[in-house]
Amino acid sequence: MIHIESLNQFYGESHILWDVNLSMPPGVCTCLMGRNGAGKTTLLKTLMGLLPKKSGTIEFDGDDIGNRPVEDRAHLGIGYVPQGREIFPQLTVQENLDIGLLARSDGMTEIPDLIFEYFPVLKKMLKRRGGDLSGGQQQQLAIGRALAIDPKLLILDEPTEGIQPNIVHEIGNIIIRLNQEQKLTVLLVEQKLPFAQRVAQRFCILDNGRSAAAGTIEELSDEIIQRHLKI
Repeated sequence: MIHIESLNQFYGESHILWDVNLSMPPGVCTCLMGRNGAGKTTLLKTLMGLLPKKSGTIEFDGDDIGNRPVEDRAHLGIGYVPQGREIFPQLTVQENLDIGLLARSDGMTEIPDLIFEYFPVLKKMLKRRGGDLSGGQQQQLAIGRALAIDPKLLILDEPTEGIQPNIVHEIGNIIIRLNQEQKLTVLLVEQKLPFAQRVAQRFCILDNGRSAAAGTIEELSDEIIQRHLKI
């Protein structure tokens, strides 16, 4: 599904990603982990084309997408929920979801019922402005907007950040359901270790911008956690 090899990225003169490797099989939820400043969000933005890669390869479904524009990656079926959600606060829930439809490759113009099956609260709030929703509701809207493009891969950058515990648990359940019921491949950035261990099947750790460890979630040992994740 995703194969990243020897990826390098800079901010100005600062070398942020150093020969990063990441492989994700289809139908699996993989958690990208690391301390603050490890390069996780930079990796996601480079994967999405929001930052041009310096060197290395990014393959999606066997195609090299490393130099393709952002809109092409959405049309290929990559849904992205950035850190902080970045919904349009002045637009209604329906208008936010309609924006996701613009990236579909099949031309569908109706919001899929599937979104409301997973997020029934959004159907009740279609005319409400996005900025008037709670943090948890905005996160559900952001995920719903990403699902509107009919993605093969869903990328979530810290979806539990700033959200109350009961909604965190609900979002975890939805990620598990999307992965298991829809066979959706998920790439998740998450700081909360229990959440990651509950929803993910695989992990990949960045440490100071370098690939440090990877494997099944059962292989995420206390020794790896202490070495690469503890502050």
